[in-house]
Amino acid sequence: MDKITAAMADMLEDELLALTDKYLADGKDPKAILDAYQAGMTEVGKRYEAGEYFVSELILAGEMMTAGSDKIKPFLKGDSSSGPAKARVLIATVEGDIHDIGKNIAGTIMELAGYEVKNLGEDVKTSVIIEEVKNFKPKLIGLSGLLTLAYDPMKAVVDQLKEAGLRDSVKVLLGGSQIDEHILKYVGADVFANDAMTNVTYLNSLV
Repeated sequence: MDKITAAMADMLEDELLALTDKYLADGKDPKAILDAYQAGMTEVGKRYEAGEYFVSELILAGEMMTAGSDKIKPFLKGDSSSGPAKARVLIATVEGDIHDIGKNIAGTIMELAGYEVKNLGEDVKTSVIIEEVKNFKPKLIGLSGLLTLAYDPMKAVVDQLKEAGLRDSVKVLLGGSQIDEHILKYVGADVFANDAMTNVTYLNSLV
């Protein structure tokens, strides 16, 4: 699996997808392959923070993750331990922000972990999120944003959930590399995540 991780980290898309096809055909554990992808994504993040990679590499890594997960998903669904979705999750990049790479990767990983994920996209109005909570009835809402101007829309979602009498029925997770305890408290959410796997760990603790 180290070859999968290295190919992801080094942006070797053709090699990565070829290895994925081979390992799946050979009957390798699809969950182990997914873990190797995530390890590669973690390394991509480290290289980005170190200034070795730039936004273009993050975009490519996201595309590689999506392409790989599309290959892995059918094998996971065929696992004898799989069954109905563990819970519903609603994710969105809040109004005023258009960053969605991290959100999309997080959504993919949550799907692969057995959750039903509805992705509303980016620059989503607060009223749309509230309406979707009423209709979709998620156990968790994931609000994503990389810009500082995303904090107020995040807070607006939580405030309107309270006004609609929905706050006690759903947990709110904030996603973004700059989110910290201070922002969490300001928004009034339940938890924050700076990486995709934290989402799954938290979800598993809920269900």
